[in-house]
Amino acid sequence: MTSSPKITEIPNINFWNERVDLAASFRWADRLNFSEAVANHFSLAVNDTGTKFLMNPSQSHFQRIKASDLLLVDADNSETMAQPGAPDPTAWGLHGSLHRHCPHARCAMHVHSTHATVLASLENSNILPIDQNTAAFYNRYVIDNNYGGLAFEKEGERCAKLFQDPKVKGMIMGNHGILIIGSSVADTFNRLYYFEKSAETYIRALQTGQKLRVLSDEIAEKTASEMDGFPEQAEKHLSELKAILDFENSDYAS
Repeated sequence: MTSSPKITEIPNINFWNERVDLAASFRWADRLNFSEAVANHFSLAVNDTGTKFLMNPSQSHFQRIKASDLLLVDADNSETMAQPGAPDPTAWGLHGSLHRHCPHARCAMHVHSTHATVLASLENSNILPIDQNTAAFYNRYVIDNNYGGLAFEKEGERCAKLFQDPKVKGMIMGNHGILIIGSSVADTFNRLYYFEKSAETYIRALQTGQKLRVLSDEIAEKTASEMDGFPEQAEKHLSELKAILDFENSDYAS
């Protein structure tokens, strides 16, 4: 299934291709059971400084989000919150702070997916490199151990400071969930997909009660570096997901 996605651009709506990619990621996040009612949020920067970004409207289910639904918001303009469907204050606090302070975070995806959240609930939330997928995140995430309630702006500012190292692509939000950043929608969604898969593998391995076969630091770092240098896989992953949606006549790209 390799046909090009059917994109019918709607006149007078900017950043159409970016909107289509982000809408597709919402639909697939829901299929993979990453969504949570009408909570959680994704964003994609559309200017060089990262202060203007696309985001899902408040209280919208991932399964229904379309390209034309996505809001264009400005992290430097508080009046953004006055527009219809404005992001809820926690989404604004987390993503607004992240894009203001980390321009390398072009895309950000925050979910409470099951296994990542289980991992975030453990006293030790580190994920050991026990296979190729878990090794891909070796030294590529941080753990936030200071959950302070809902992620309003002050909490968002604190979280953004933990992403100052461009090598870091994920934050295990203790007692909360997961936040993944990347250079594009494809890059970020691919990392989100593999982080949840890695968390599941790790949690299931712990459940056996047996001693884990942990990779050496050298091999884990080598694997992570090799995965970092393989970006075309992420682009192809998203392209195939959009092709499936198109085959099903989904309205995501409308």
